[in-house]
Amino acid sequence: MVVRIRFARHGVRNRPFYHIVAMVGRSRRDGKPLEKLGTYDPLPDKKEEAKHISLDFARTKYWLGVGAQPSDAVRFLLERAGVLPPRPLYPKVKRSPHLARKEESE
Repeated sequence: MVVRIRFARHGVRNRPFYHIVAMVGRSRRDGKPLEKLGTYDPLPDKKEEAKHISLDFARTKYWLGVGAQPSDAVRFLLERAGVLPPRPLYPKVKRSPHLARKEESE
């Protein structure tokens, strides 16, 4: 049973509002979650010009600790919040042993 941390969409048409939830990976987007971890409002507030995010850090770290996999969008938010370390911009590419020896000899 793979547990995913992802968004569950709420709100009305043209005004989305998301709950950040821990769910079984095979369940539908708006299905029953195992636990609600926070909320995310992607539309900026008119007065503050900021997007609102609330997150239960302790429970999010617990779910990540037991192996829950965040979706790409949630991973981005968790990286910005400091819960996850940022991914490298350029992942390391494995070189074949033949090319590595060739570069060493030069």
